[in-house]
Amino acid sequence: MKNLKIFSICFIIFSNVFAQDKKITLEEIWSGTFSQERLQSLQSLNNGQSYVVQDYNRAKGEMRVDIFDYKSGQKTGELLNSGKIDGLNFFQTFSLSKDETQAILGVQIESIYRYSVKGQYYIYDIENSELTEIDKDKIQEPHFSPDNSQVAFVKNNNLFIKNLNNSSTTQVTDDGEKNKIINGLTDWVYEEEFAFVKAFEWSPDGKYLAYLKFDESEVPEFSMDVYGTYGNDLYPKQEVFKYPKAGENNAEVSLHMYDVNTGNSTEIDLGEYHYIPRLKWSQKNNLLSVQTTNRHQNELKLHLVNTADFSVKTILTATDKAYVDVDDDLTFLDDNSFIWTSEQDGWNHIYHYSESGKLINQVTDGNWEVTNYYGYNSKTKRIFYQSTETGSVNRAVYSIKINGKSKTALADDYGTNSADFSADFSYFINTFSNVEMPRRFTLHDAKNGKLLRKIKDNQKLLNKLEAYNLSEKELSTIEINGNELNMWMIKPKDFDPSKTYPLLMYQYSGPGSQSVSNSFFGTNDYWYQMLADKGYIIACVDGRGTGYKGRDFKKITQLQLGKYELEDQVDAAKKLGLEPYIDADRIGIWGWSYGGFMSSNAIFQANDVFSFAIAVAPVTSWRFYDTIYTERYMTTPQENASGYDDNSPITHVDKFEKGDYLLVHGSADDNVHVQNTMQLIEALVQANKQFDWRIYPDKNHGIYGGNTRLHLYNVMTDFILEKL
Repeated sequence: MKNLKIFSICFIIFSNVFAQDKKITLEEIWSGTFSQERLQSLQSLNNGQSYVVQDYNRAKGEMRVDIFDYKSGQKTGELLNSGKIDGLNFFQTFSLSKDETQAILGVQIESIYRYSVKGQYYIYDIENSELTEIDKDKIQEPHFSPDNSQVAFVKNNNLFIKNLNNSSTTQVTDDGEKNKIINGLTDWVYEEEFAFVKAFEWSPDGKYLAYLKFDESEVPEFSMDVYGTYGNDLYPKQEVFKYPKAGENNAEVSLHMYDVNTGNSTEIDLGEYHYIPRLKWSQKNNLLSVQTTNRHQNELKLHLVNTADFSVKTILTATDKAYVDVDDDLTFLDDNSFIWTSEQDGWNHIYHYSESGKLINQVTDGNWEVTNYYGYNSKTKRIFYQSTETGSVNRAVYSIKINGKSKTALADDYGTNSADFSADFSYFINTFSNVEMPRRFTLHDAKNGKLLRKIKDNQKLLNKLEAYNLSEKELSTIEINGNELNMWMIKPKDFDPSKTYPLLMYQYSGPGSQSVSNSFFGTNDYWYQMLADKGYIIACVDGRGTGYKGRDFKKITQLQLGKYELEDQVDAAKKLGLEPYIDADRIGIWGWSYGGFMSSNAIFQANDVFSFAIAVAPVTSWRFYDTIYTERYMTTPQENASGYDDNSPITHVDKFEKGDYLLVHGSADDNVHVQNTMQLIEALVQANKQFDWRIYPDKNHGIYGGNTRLHLYNVMTDFILEKL
């Protein structure tokens, strides 16, 4: 009887242990345990009734591109299968010709900067199963001509054209040279800040190739040591590239038109300009549209270049007291009228202009933002777009007549909706998530948004997460400095309002950004759940300067990045610290990149509010950052010295009187250079301020590779547990 009683007690204890929720570990987070399923390389085929998805069969070592029927969801065939291509066992990337009879397949893909890559590329004739190597060397940005007879590409900063009919290759330019002249590709700062790499475009008839030339000769060079791995590299190597910092010389960029028949190139006179951020051909008459801006980026001009005589006509000039955003929304219709998006009425909306640049009508209107322009259906004369009409933290999908009438909600469930339309706009695949639901893929009728079928719902992930009993990610607003700011908060699952908890705030705060959205967990959210399990409250507030709440809210930070953003984070921390369940003496803040800039400012300038900060890869002075980004918001240091210095962390190290600070950077960060951290370290040392720091050798702005992320998050977790 005595032994039975002991057994019963042990059984109860044993059962309670196993009834406890599972705890998230960093190893799980960074091994992909909580990854969501997705539709890889989803792309509609021309018929509008089928789409393709890229899929890797690990067991067979095959890469496939499978064809699916929109309506039934059934797989109807294979467009590409590496196992059936003679001479090519595997491919990483694919792009189809306009008529979908050929594909460019990429292997040995090597990343260069944020978007740029180089690799070995092949032409695969899908109908005849023939494989042709484009070039024996690694090349960049191969693209078919409209009739599929030629492929243009860049090698060693020169532009080439391969004729697929006779396998001959023509060299279009011959002056390309590293760190001097680039033809057909963008330089580092264009790639990073204007978000494009391919700087050439085929004319619709294939007779011309418009391309940009970058003369980097006068741009200052930046160098980084690459240390390599122990046992393999005895001496460091130096990577040298052109990087124009604020106020310094940019590359001189010019537009050229190559005549494929004659082999002649003509430089196009665009008048006065500083940047050429976009090229795009119109639907007819061989008119090339070119967007140019001045250096301050507060004036953007849209030009049309006529290939008949290379004359240039400026048809639209957009201005703003702060800056004009560059996007990819410009769409030419059959009559060469065009669709354009703009913040000219204070919110980002869609406009319709005539070929001459005369406003026909404003298509969308209201105190909300168009966040994605999907396209135009010429048959129904409807425009498809995504917007914040259901709230700035949400996204919904709509269609509307080009005359601004007959708006139809296609996907407006409370959360984040994102659409991928078929080529003929008869169907769309909607991706939906909210703070409780991971990505869900469904097929809809594009006429009315009617649900046609479910595709994928990440239910397996939801089932897996049940064992962890995660805390709710609470969305709310907080009134700060006269504004209702969006906020999320994660509390411990055993939260007791009668207890007090330390608060860790995360923010990014960069111009036009958004960190508070009604969408499912990202990787960091699982880390926050882990911290919540250890007794922390985590919160995030999107302050002034962030996006999707109108032009004035976003652009208030002009000429003084960091001022209003810091005020809002400080005042939000103070207000949250008044809550009885938050320990006002234990409030920390952290961020990466712009967020690292902000968290550094917070601990230096407001250590009476914040007792703790982590800054990863921070800008420590805007004088160190690139021209296009920095001058868009600050003009040049020569014009706005106080704006640069008054709000930069390196200026305020003497105010760092108390608190704990961890500074982290990758030594091979080509974006926010480790120079930012090194000069801040020296300033802190000379001011005799104590702090902690880590440098990750040969790691870029993302600080990843192998166990790097796991190591970094272990460092940050230990620092939080010890100091906050």
